[in-house]
Amino acid sequence: MQLDVIVIGGSFAGLSAAMQLARGQRKVTVIDAGEPRNRFSDESHGFFGLDGVSPFAIQQEAYRQLLKYPTVNIVKDRAVAVEKNASGFSVTLEDDTSLHSKKLILATGLRDELPNIPGLKERWGATVIHCPYCHGYEVRNQPLGVIATSLLSTHQAGMIPDWGPTTYFTQGLYEPDEEQRAFLLKRGVTIESTPVLEVLGRAPEMSSVYLADGRTIRLAALFVGPKTHMASPFAEQLGCEFEEGPLGLVIKTDPFKQTSVEGVFAAGDVSNPMQNATLASASGVMAGVGAHQSLMHD
Repeated sequence: MQLDVIVIGGSFAGLSAAMQLARGQRKVTVIDAGEPRNRFSDESHGFFGLDGVSPFAIQQEAYRQLLKYPTVNIVKDRAVAVEKNASGFSVTLEDDTSLHSKKLILATGLRDELPNIPGLKERWGATVIHCPYCHGYEVRNQPLGVIATSLLSTHQAGMIPDWGPTTYFTQGLYEPDEEQRAFLLKRGVTIESTPVLEVLGRAPEMSSVYLADGRTIRLAALFVGPKTHMASPFAEQLGCEFEEGPLGLVIKTDPFKQTSVEGVFAAGDVSNPMQNATLASASGVMAGVGAHQSLMHD
């Protein structure tokens, strides 16, 4: 049986795309490997109507609602191969099952690469965080830090004082220029050029950071802009074009989330330069609408 659309990725973007297609009475299957980017966070914040609810609970409720539509199927498996052919697309699963569809939506997410500093990884999503709008309120009014990972880190450091007293750790690599320094000092940011070597305390909490000169600085949380990578090779294998995002490549799409490859749409963090749950869901809506519009014209 040929489906109308296969969605690879069962988190906020993929499920939002599937909902639009379900309501358009299209046959859609969502393939979910169960490894969303937000799995390290206990709560999702800033998502309208669902503030403070866990990402897992949001996903499970979305499953419940989607499965009320008779044209929707959710497959808990991992896609291991994708092929474009004359009739559309073939997707092979880890259990060797093959699925076939006219259109394909990639909602496969990104993988975060943290700096190689002991203590960061085990605190990721709790006290080592990236987005102040997503997590800043929970660590508010405490000493906070920003570890520089790119030229954008000075911008991040300038934001964080709205949540708490801030130290910007340049790591000796991303020193602010004269204008940036003046802005950071005006915002009350302490600029520290000695690199952080380790995060201290009982994870997932932190007590302080240990610096290369032997000092420790007390902190409650660290903001880090991780380098991002595609969590799946499918976009590259299909020949989709990419463009530079703030922290890594994203798939290039048009306003309806159509990629450079006909019939392939991309949704969520893989295609959004700016990333959070709401933006992921919104881009999933557009990808679902875009795929539906494309099916109408076939």
